[in-house]
This record gives sequence, structure tokens and C-alpha cells, in this order.
Amino acid sequence: MRSHQHILQYFQHHRLVRRGLGYAGLLLTAGTFFFGGLGSGLPHALARSSCSGSDQAYTVISGDTLSEIAARYNTNVQSLASHNQIADPNRIYIGELICIPGGKSSGGQVSSGASVGHSNPYPYGQCTWWADERYHQLHGIYVPWTTNSDAWQWTDRARQYHWYVSSKPSVGAILNLQPWVQGAYGLGHVAVVEKILSNGHVIASNMNWGAHPAQVTYVEFAPGSGVTFIYA
Repeated sequence: MRSHQHILQYFQHHRLVRRGLGYAGLLLTAGTFFFGGLGSGLPHALARSSCSGSDQAYTVISGDTLSEIAARYNTNVQSLASHNQIADPNRIYIGELICIPGGKSSGGQVSSGASVGHSNPYPYGQCTWWADERYHQLHGIYVPWTTNSDAWQWTDRARQYHWYVSSKPSVGAILNLQPWVQGAYGLGHVAVVEKILSNGHVIASNMNWGAHPAQVTYVEFAPGSGVTFIYA
């Protein structure tokens, strides 16, 4: 009787082992399928982390299209798609790094004698941080003035550092609102022009604006009194 119990325990033990191995095999197969498929199917958005030294780097934001980026950098969709190995030019991803060969956007050439910064000293989440960071994404340089400058002071600081200041918008320029202009508070506001509309207004990307201050938002502004556009 005891020997029969030993035999039964033996088969029960090995049944559990076989079942465990079967589950493990299933998990391994599923893991191979999922991670293998993920690795082979990753969008090009995650495939590139930097551009070559001769390229201009551009980070895609919400609402971008490859054709708009191409127009901004005086090139064409086919060239950008080929250079970045983008199979479908109609599909790009937020956060994707687009490399533009030798690219400079309109208004992006650094003016003679202009000083440039090499890092972003502003606190994350402030409009000043986003304007500096986004300008760097577009043009590869930071503003040279420091956190001692509130948003409303950026126009004067730009002149001091020999940057261009204009009343006319250009894509990629920093938009500067003086205090209480078009919804700005007492310290003013800075944003970056993403698009110029047919009515002459602009769509600018912002941080610290509206109901979600820590998020990037897109707002329509109008050129006019108390509004300037800054670029190097």
C-alpha cells in the first residue's frame, strides 16, 4: 500500500512539474512574440536618439506634419523621409527626432554678433523654460540671458544680446507678450510660434498657460501692441 502511495506521489509531482514547464513555455513564447514583435515593429520615432553634427535636429510636437517641417526648413517631404528612413511620410510621432541635413528654419540663421546660450537655466514648467527649450529644439541654440529676466523683459534682453526683435511673426520665433497683453499676467509671457494663420495671427506653443500649466498648450495670438517676435 505504501509503495502505491509513493508511485502516486511520484506521478503527481511530475505532473505538476510538467504543468509548470508548460506554463513557463507558454510565457516564454508569449514573451518572445510580444517583445520580439515590439523590437521589430518599433516606429521610427524611437529608432533615433541623435543627429549627425551636420544635421539640424527637430523634435516633433502635437499637430506637426512632415510637409510643414519640410517647408519650415526649406526642403521637401521626400528628402526628409529618405534622410530619416520614414516609410510613411504621413505618419510621424510626437517626440520623434527629425534630422534635417544642414537645415535652418526661416529666421533661424544667427545674426552677426548675436550671443547664444548653451543650456536652459529656467525652472521646468515655466513659460520661460518652454520658450528656451523649444527654441533650442528648433534652432539648436538657447537664449543667452538668464533667470534674472522675467518674461516681459525678454524683448529688451534680446536687443542687449544682439538678437532680432520684430513686430512681424515668423515660424520658430519667440513670441513675447508684455504684462496684461492678450491674457498674460503681470510678469508677461513667452511662447514659440509654430504656425502663422491666414488672418495673420499665430499659433504658439506654451507652458504655464491656461488650465493645465505644466502641459504644452497651443494658443492663438495676434500681432499688435505689446507683442514682439524674437530670434537670433
